[in-house]
Amino acid sequence: MTQTISRRQMLKLSAAIATSAAAGRVAFAADPIRIAVFITLSGGASLFGASSRAAADYAAAQINASGGIMGRPLELTIADGGAAPAEVAKIATRMVIGKSVDIIVGSHDSAVRQAIEAAIRGKVPYIYTPVFEGGDCAPFTYFLGETPEQQVGASIESLVKRAGGKSFYLIGNDYVWPRATNDAVKAAVKRLGGTIVGEEYYPVGAANKFESSIEKIRAASPAIVLQTLVGGDNVNFNRTFANFGLSANILRMSCLLEENTLLGIGKEASDNLYSCMGYFAKLDLPENKAFIAGIAKASSGTPAIQNTIAKSVYDGLAMAKAVVEKAKSVSAKDFDAAAEHTSFNTPSGMMTVKNRHTAKIMYLAKCSGTDFEVVETFKDIQTGQSCN
Repeated sequence: MTQTISRRQMLKLSAAIATSAAAGRVAFAADPIRIAVFITLSGGASLFGASSRAAADYAAAQINASGGIMGRPLELTIADGGAAPAEVAKIATRMVIGKSVDIIVGSHDSAVRQAIEAAIRGKVPYIYTPVFEGGDCAPFTYFLGETPEQQVGASIESLVKRAGGKSFYLIGNDYVWPRATNDAVKAAVKRLGGTIVGEEYYPVGAANKFESSIEKIRAASPAIVLQTLVGGDNVNFNRTFANFGLSANILRMSCLLEENTLLGIGKEASDNLYSCMGYFAKLDLPENKAFIAGIAKASSGTPAIQNTIAKSVYDGLAMAKAVVEKAKSVSAKDFDAAAEHTSFNTPSGMMTVKNRHTAKIMYLAKCSGTDFEVVETFKDIQTGQSCN
């Protein structure tokens, strides 16, 4: 079911607007611009729900406190993108048919994205924000998340140098994102003159500690294990890998390792483990410090841990504001005409829309206990995607 912004959150938002209005900066007279944000409040990726909601609420409050969008208030609706794809698509369809939404922002899995795209058929702009596999050019859909070409293209040469070898073992979950990512890995390894010594895929969430795979890895003795495991599978694999005593000699990189998952893995299992993402919560940037401090201030308790999945929701709302103000319209066609080359600021730096994707700064981080230490920064990394 669709969940609208809570009364407590609306009071916080109203207070922010009232403070700004008293300073003569906000005077809303027009109808609101309505944005629905689909985040994973249930299901296997629900660990990102609280942090994604916090990022969305903070972005909306910040936008409204600074004058809204074209002088119109932003009205935010939070909906569950963690349900079955068909159910999520029904909710999105009702919103579009009922004209209760102008723009959709989504941070959820690709199956849900494809269901929403098929259901809304480009009637409103749809901004898809998290890490994804690429290869999608659905009309009036925009992609902000890291692609395999950005993650692997930025990091692989550095990983080879750090590991002192070019042999790779690939292990992932069995769906489109891991397989597409590993296609990019194979192409990059071939360019470097390296070898793939093993490749395995597992169903998401199977009762598995990965002992048999780790025995195969021990026998193959690769320089690098590249993982496209998610959630609990990522945690189980890395804990078991460390228990087998392989961490010191074999470098690992996970293509979906962020703050929540690293906490699950724990400091005892994170030695020689890397991640390459477009954002980490401890980035030493003024924009990020303001973002983290703002969310902490808005929280009534312990603030939800920020990560690349959640922060991408903030990016989606920032993009929506920038493009609508450039287009001076919320219509899908006007939005699309204005989107190309639009830049907008985010907690991880400036992002610019190109071919409905975003080139960005990428960060390679080494795990230090349950924290990330950024060891390399790669600027203006292209997506490898093109949507005209």
